Amino acid sequence: MTTHNAENERIKRKYFVYLKEAKRQSEATVDAAAGALNRFEVYTKHRDFKLFHLEQATAFKKHLAEQNGVMSGEKLSKATLFVALTQVKRFFQWLSDKPGYKSRFQYSDADYFNPSGKDTRIATSRREQKAPTVEQIKHVLDAMPTRMEIERRNRALIAFTLLTGARDSAIASMKLKHVDLAASRVDQDAREVNTKFSKTFETFFFPVGNEIRNIVADWVTYLRQERLWGNDDPLFPATRIALGTARQFEASGLERKHWTTTSPIRMIFRKAFETAGLPYFNPHSFRSTLVRLGQDLCKSPEEFKVWSQNLGHEGVLTTFLSYGEVECQRQGEIMRALANPQSVQQSNIREFAEAFIQQLRDSGVDMQVK
Repeated sequence: MTTHNAENERIKRKYFVYLKEAKRQSEATVDAAAGALNRFEVYTKHRDFKLFHLEQATAFKKHLAEQNGVMSGEKLSKATLFVALTQVKRFFQWLSDKPGYKSRFQYSDADYFNPSGKDTRIATSRREQKAPTVEQIKHVLDAMPTRMEIERRNRALIAFTLLTGARDSAIASMKLKHVDLAASRVDQDAREVNTKFSKTFETFFFPVGNEIRNIVADWVTYLRQERLWGNDDPLFPATRIALGTARQFEASGLERKHWTTTSPIRMIFRKAFETAGLPYFNPHSFRSTLVRLGQDLCKSPEEFKVWSQNLGHEGVLTTFLSYGEVECQRQGEIMRALANPQSVQQSNIREFAEAFIQQLRDSGVDMQVK
């Protein structure tokens, strides 16, 4: 049975370089494209891409809709289908004007990979993002043991994620020098920290409670004063694996190096939430937690702009569109309140109007009626 096609492999390598270097796509996006193309090649038994035709696209689309997920055992979700088909479509669009291929099929032939309008709407519709409350996270931290060095690191890791909203990829690459306890600040320097889109920005600690800050501060102090680690040492070092007394490999403290992937971070989160009797929330969900907290605490556009900037977003719209949907329960509370307007609300409107007029006057606008 054919397991690969040499000509296909060569052109795929060129495409992956194009995605990474020309389109500046992340490794995760390139991996997603590789996975989707592998699905297509397995279906076609690694037939040469030069033999592609539109009937092949429609047949693959139907085939993919009938497949079950390896982990779930259930039909692939509409979102998974949409991503896979979109990746394969983009590849053939790119391929359509390349020598040896442009005489075989047209750019528009790739459109036959498009899922139905109904499936597209289902796949791309926004759903309420699940995120833990600050109280749930504090409950998890309270339930975590702290006897061993590794346990202290794990607890500080979760506290730090809430305190800063940093992504797990950034956290895995941070050094001690990036945390300034005196200024309550983290320097996410893209030259050394693996930030999204390699963006450099500063994050000041979010107001989530002194107990959260103290957990992080104690950990940094421990590394600096007791372990005598320096600025270039990892903030959250990897676990050392060694041969134990039972002649089996086991955790034996911390190693003076960074994690190479973010998988250990997610494993720590999963275990901590399960031990606390709560459903698992991944590290990224903490960013949604912080956005919802900002919706409660921020009282002016400037305050929410700062809150958004603190998350590394260039614009407030990113915060609103990506994380800022109002959760269903809160939506119901607001709608019920609007159905029963109170005099306090009228007072708030009056105060807002007066403040707005005063701002216009301060800006030199003539408010006299003529």
